[in-house]
Amino acid sequence: MLFIPLKKKYKKSQKVRCFKKINKNNSLCFGQYGLQLLSPFRITSKQLITLRNNIKKKIKKKGRVIVRAFSHISVTRKPLEVRMGKGKGSVSSWVSRLKSGTIICEISTFKKILALKVLNRVRFKFPVKTRVVIKNILF
Repeated sequence: MLFIPLKKKYKKSQKVRCFKKINKNNSLCFGQYGLQLLSPFRITSKQLITLRNNIKKKIKKKGRVIVRAFSHISVTRKPLEVRMGKGKGSVSSWVSRLKSGTIICEISTFKKILALKVLNRVRFKFPVKTRVVIKNILF
């Protein structure tokens, strides 16, 4: 499963830099445990896939994983050794812009120790500062 949109009105999007805002909808909706961003970040679809796969590999069938981020913004890149001009480059990857305070993924399971161990392990592999969130409690 890829985190890429099937249909878009325009294939190429403009670059926007609006990272100063904090996400106010930062509560858990689907699970008891979650991973929350502490700083703004542009996450690629490859990073989302590896995040989900790492959590699934550790939890196996003892819980459910919900990824709340989706990459819907295209990033274009020109090939190497191409001169300036001649239009915009082709789409190279897909990205999701996340504000600080956004919950990236949630886990619903009955085993608290397993969920905390998995989220801490994923937290250290992630390229941005995050924290583990428990329903109505912050760590």
